[in-house]
Amino acid sequence: MTGTKIANKSRSKKDGYLHGYSAAEHNRLYHQARFLEEQVFAQVDFSGCKHILEIGSGVGAQTEILHERFPNAKIACVDASREQVSKARKRLSGAINKGLITVTEANAQDLPFKKNTFDGAFITWFLEHVSDPVGILKETKRVLAKKSVIHINEVLNHSFFVYPYGPATKKYWAAYNEHQIKLKGDPYVGAKLGNYLLESGFKNISTNFSHWHLDRRQSKLRDQFLDYWIDLLLSGSPELVKSKMVTKTVVTQMASELNSLRKNPDSIFFLGFVKARAECR
Repeated sequence: MTGTKIANKSRSKKDGYLHGYSAAEHNRLYHQARFLEEQVFAQVDFSGCKHILEIGSGVGAQTEILHERFPNAKIACVDASREQVSKARKRLSGAINKGLITVTEANAQDLPFKKNTFDGAFITWFLEHVSDPVGILKETKRVLAKKSVIHINEVLNHSFFVYPYGPATKKYWAAYNEHQIKLKGDPYVGAKLGNYLLESGFKNISTNFSHWHLDRRQSKLRDQFLDYWIDLLLSGSPELVKSKMVTKTVVTQMASELNSLRKNPDSIFFLGFVKARAECR
């Protein structure tokens, strides 16, 4: 689904994030956060929390929503990208000036906080981009107080399906996921969250598969998802072409195949991700 961050400062932007760091990508992330808000924040409950930690906050797209939904909690954001931190600080300046949000440039595996600092943690579209998700979850647990809650949303890219499924789309999607793995990320990390949380010492772990299944019954929303999905896939195309994972012809054909689905009343868009909740005991 994409996040905006890298977990370790030793990893360059070039190696850490398929979609790049352009102004267009920043805007795409803000749109994505709002477009997916309903399902991303379904069952996310920080109503009793006073101090929430957001790991891999990027440009602050999810932070805005967190603040709107839980205005009584202070939010501390952490991201390893100086550029993203700067963008987030500008975007969230109002709440920052009121002392409600802080944005810190830091490594997610070496958080600049003491034990028992937070009573809630939030991670969305971040662990898919890192090489050591368990290390990050263990470090997150270190700064959480007892009885704290963590909510995570992560991708399960194997779930993506469209009908009709064209050959260029299949080729592009395979290259997209393969390249993310080469960048030391994991496009299937959502299915592994239960194991990772257990290994990191969390308790009362629950996971569920959330999805969009859009066909002719919801044709308007289906077309909106196609627009969103085409933008997401195209945002990674410069890097994929540069790395010779796909050709420009495949990119053009992929976009054409997906655009043509709007003309087919029987076309289908299916995509899922995994939501996890756990407690720190």
